[in-house]
Amino acid sequence: MEHSVVSDLAICIVVAWILAVGAKLLRQPLILAYLAGGFLIGPIGLKLVSNRAAIETISQLGLILLLFMIGLEIDLKKIKSSGRLITFTALNQIIGGCLLGVIFFRVMGFPLAPGAWDALYLAVTAALSSTVIIVKLLYEKSELDTLSGRLTLGVLVLQDLFAILFLAVQPNLNEAGFGTVAISMGKVMILVAVAFTASRYALPPIFRTVARLPELVLVGALAWCFLIAGLASTLHLSAEMGALIAGVAISTFPYTLDVSAKITSLRDFFVTLFFVGLGMAIPKPTLPIIGWAFAVALFLVASRILTVFPCLYIMRQGLRASLLPAVNLCQVSELSLVVLALGAGFQHISPQTQGIVAYAFVLLGVASAYTITKSDSFFRKVQPMLKKIGLRDLDEDTLFKTKSSGEPKIFLLGFCWTASSLLEELTRHSPELLPELRVVDFNPNVNIGLRKRHISVIYGDITQRDTLLHAGIEAADLIVCTIPNTLLKGATNLRLARQLRELNKTATLIMHAEFFHDVPQLYQAGADYVSVPRLVEARAIAEIIRATRAGLLKEQREKLDAELLDRSEVVP
Repeated sequence: MEHSVVSDLAICIVVAWILAVGAKLLRQPLILAYLAGGFLIGPIGLKLVSNRAAIETISQLGLILLLFMIGLEIDLKKIKSSGRLITFTALNQIIGGCLLGVIFFRVMGFPLAPGAWDALYLAVTAALSSTVIIVKLLYEKSELDTLSGRLTLGVLVLQDLFAILFLAVQPNLNEAGFGTVAISMGKVMILVAVAFTASRYALPPIFRTVARLPELVLVGALAWCFLIAGLASTLHLSAEMGALIAGVAISTFPYTLDVSAKITSLRDFFVTLFFVGLGMAIPKPTLPIIGWAFAVALFLVASRILTVFPCLYIMRQGLRASLLPAVNLCQVSELSLVVLALGAGFQHISPQTQGIVAYAFVLLGVASAYTITKSDSFFRKVQPMLKKIGLRDLDEDTLFKTKSSGEPKIFLLGFCWTASSLLEELTRHSPELLPELRVVDFNPNVNIGLRKRHISVIYGDITQRDTLLHAGIEAADLIVCTIPNTLLKGATNLRLARQLRELNKTATLIMHAEFFHDVPQLYQAGADYVSVPRLVEARAIAEIIRATRAGLLKEQREKLDAELLDRSEVVP
């Protein structure tokens, strides 16, 4: 039955919305719902959409806006300052993953020749991880700023850079050769030079002129996006790559947050149609396709372990910080779906290959919702097995062995922002207490930083009984925990307090509470004092408000500046 374009759009959006609500309730990525919606209303499903060409045309706009937004979120300063650890890990993962992928998929029978680049596309798409899924899950776990979280995000940023490079050569793959690649890269350099020159000299005064008119900022940003996308097409590069470069070029603008906020709702509409349209192109699930989807998923997981874990382990990050980023990165990227969609448009791959990766995306997307959420308990189960096969953790490394002249009596469990500031306070005002202090934490960078300051430190997980016993907790006079429940993995302050009181009946126990109803429970569990940092912060802000009303804000700021002057903390 024929429908108007408006009717087809209505069907796409309504079905996508209904399934997205279900995905939200099941704590699954919304992209999975959009793909499922396209599959449901497409030719394999209920055949509700008759004008697919119109939907695909509109969804291409969503793809361009999606890549423009991704470009806006790429921080070139972060790439430049990513550091040796992240750079080596990302290069090893991307290059190693691509090489392993080409070999594996070629051996499995996928073609690798002009006009049939299935093995190459599978290798490239399997080397990219999902920024949307990872950031969402790590944010919900409050792990974006942990060591494993920062390593994961650093690798994701460099994966995006690799995707830009692949998009640059993608249109000319069928004529691949040194000369062709050189010409393609030359065109990319021209496009980048034009975009960054314009963003440096021409765009700032224009945006400053219209900054007071939000609608003109939005229209100007869209005009810039499609201008560079059009220039890319003129140079026989992909318009999508042009949109990505357009976003990167203005990512440092002071108006970027405003532009992102305004484009997000517009982008979400078009991107929904893109993934719904992609869902319509997914072939009917057959045993061979589902079997290959499982094979791609298993290869991706294996390649992440083989390319990420050894690299971090060799660079002395310990078993935990080496394994968790590898686990975090085990998905197919939404950018992989974009690369495949473009590859299908260039007739580089078969529809079956696109379908295989789409099913692998669904499998790993669902699995990641559980593996990332439960990664800490997974690590605790795997750690003894890794040690049995001869892998040493940092608690066995001579570099991380405690060197202490006496037996410390003050134990600081976990070392994050509050503990870092506490150490600085003790260093400045009570240095005589430092020889009595011992820190227990599993962040290798924290361990190294504390040893440089000659602070006794034990590498280990404070929620584990064996770690506490090894640290000598039974001999402590004072035990302090400043870690909130959101950062404690596999435990809470209440459970930790009970365990500490069981191991040491006499020590003074200072615990942390985020909620008032936790305070009496912690006292009942054996705590001698419960710190509620929100009260301290509230009092400090109330003082600032009173100072502001009294015209004394400048004095308060000068007082804070003086306090921060020459303050050197382990966790900045």
